[in-house]
Amino acid sequence: MGAKKKRIGLYVLAILIVGVAALLFLMLGPPQLLAKSESPLFCAGCHVMEAEYDAWAHTGAHRREQCVDCHLPNQNVALHYAWKTIDGLKDTLVFYSGKAPERIMITAHGQEVVQLNCIRCHETTVQNIDQQRLCWTCHRRIAHRGSGLIQTL
Repeated sequence: MGAKKKRIGLYVLAILIVGVAALLFLMLGPPQLLAKSESPLFCAGCHVMEAEYDAWAHTGAHRREQCVDCHLPNQNVALHYAWKTIDGLKDTLVFYSGKAPERIMITAHGQEVVQLNCIRCHETTVQNIDQQRLCWTCHRRIAHRGSGLIQTL
């Protein structure tokens, strides 16, 4: 009986190791998927984001930044990747269900994230002004649709 228990224990251990490895692979994605999903070209992969990508690529100093620099929380790594997962799954579901609108509108949560990232990047510039007012109400050409490169609907 001892040898049989030992063999069963080894099988269970092997299954557990393979299961953990498979789970880690699925969580972290295939090699380079995480890096690819941070690039603006990845974001532009959905037809509804093409105009936003074109506006970003052709205007202003912000084209040196990635989409995730403005549109995801960047206070810490865990929060960043938690929201990247949530937003990515939501966007995938909306896109592949055929429910993606032709004109993308930023959500209230998205506005809050972008505002915090504007303040984070331009902290020394904005330290003496009203930070409750959305930055793009004055800096209209910063917003994708205000850049002049997107036809407004």
